[in-house]
Amino acid sequence: MSAELLTVDATPIPGLLVASLPVHRDGRGWFKENWQREKMTAAGVPDFTPVQQNISYNDDVGTTRGIHAEPWDKWVSVAAGRVFGAWVDLREGPSFGTVFTTEIDASRAVFVPRGVGNAYQTLEPATAYTYLVNDHWSAQSEYVLLNVADETVGIPWPIPLSRAVLSGKDQAHPRLADVVPVAPRKILVVGANGQLGRALRRVLGGGHVEYAAHEDLDLTADVPSARPWRAYRTIINAAAFTAVDRAETAEGRVAAWRVNAEGAAALARVAADHALTLVHISSDYVFDGDLDGEYGEEQPMNPLGVYGQTKAAGDIAAASAPRHYIVRTSWVVGDGPNFLRTMHALARKGASPRVVDDQRGRLSFADDLAHAVAHLLESGAPYGVYNITGSGEPMTWAEVAREVFAAAGSDPQRVVPVSTQEYAATATAPTAPRPRNSVLSLTRIRGTGFEPRDHRAALADYLASELPEGRAEPS
Repeated sequence: MSAELLTVDATPIPGLLVASLPVHRDGRGWFKENWQREKMTAAGVPDFTPVQQNISYNDDVGTTRGIHAEPWDKWVSVAAGRVFGAWVDLREGPSFGTVFTTEIDASRAVFVPRGVGNAYQTLEPATAYTYLVNDHWSAQSEYVLLNVADETVGIPWPIPLSRAVLSGKDQAHPRLADVVPVAPRKILVVGANGQLGRALRRVLGGGHVEYAAHEDLDLTADVPSARPWRAYRTIINAAAFTAVDRAETAEGRVAAWRVNAEGAAALARVAADHALTLVHISSDYVFDGDLDGEYGEEQPMNPLGVYGQTKAAGDIAAASAPRHYIVRTSWVVGDGPNFLRTMHALARKGASPRVVDDQRGRLSFADDLAHAVAHLLESGAPYGVYNITGSGEPMTWAEVAREVFAAAGSDPQRVVPVSTQEYAATATAPTAPRPRNSVLSLTRIRGTGFEPRDHRAALADYLASELPEGRAEPS
């Protein structure tokens, strides 16, 4: 029987969906929309971007095929005839072994997520079973298989298997006790040895997360063929050319554009082609810093220097991936060399550094930023651009330096405040232009349920726990 309206129903297997399709009949036969992206996704079917259609024609009643869990998603339907469909969850997790069965005729279709075993038995002769998949078949593809006669799952085949038509291969599949569950798709962290990359290692841990340093994935090389991308669900792009001043040189300019813009574009193409989520880390440098107030995500970009220009280009490229989070942040502090460690070392030496006092912003500690990225992925927040920094009253770099000096037991007044122009005039090497105002609005990330930590409190914690002990040497 055909449905008058398209409906989609859940099943006991997470992600396995049954769709009732309107079938339009007249004296000539019938017509249906077997896959209509706009309508199907609006009804709740994932936009799984199919790339291949297969048709299995079956002469006889009782032809039984399966159980195959394949490394892609499927949209299963019938073009002629009728089948008894059976699905077994073979994915790692609490639903492993869950069974669902139903009949399929022209008026029904089933969305089968990756890792769910699929099988069917024909109930009419001359049955044409058809399915769309979102990856191209390859001889190197890895399948997880289950025997159709497995006693544990106990599929109630309408035609006894003793009278069914089965292939020798299908009869030789293992029992459930011998099946290795299908692991979930992985998260790939690119730029895994940087400040944020190391923080993501601590926050995300191991398991199904893979970490790629520059030598593991070169963003200036052939990214589309660098990985079996259907094995991943998310790419976190924490890789960047961050030498802001060197980006203004001839050599640095080329490197910045290749990594920050072209590299981001390559990852966005991969994400779009394979329906992956792309998390792209951006910067306050995409703005000119002239705004009176906080920068919202909707503010137009207007970068001042090469580094900011390449990051803005990377943002535009990342936004071409349908599933994207662009995370704009500022003044990132992680482990390894950073401004706070430099100021702490100068304080202990009794130095009097000149520090700019007309650039305002909030510190973003790498671990806090990593927790925010994890929150976006775990909460299912709407895709788009998010500002993520510490919260609280903004500071200038000179004010930050004074806090470090005080924590080191040195006189904060030893920090000499200067303007950006004064600092540049006496610098030993050319300096890139920097935004005077790097304060980013946090309203949107708060709307997802994430509350950024006050950056002054985070600074105090960092100074107390991360920097070496010892007081300043006498001047």
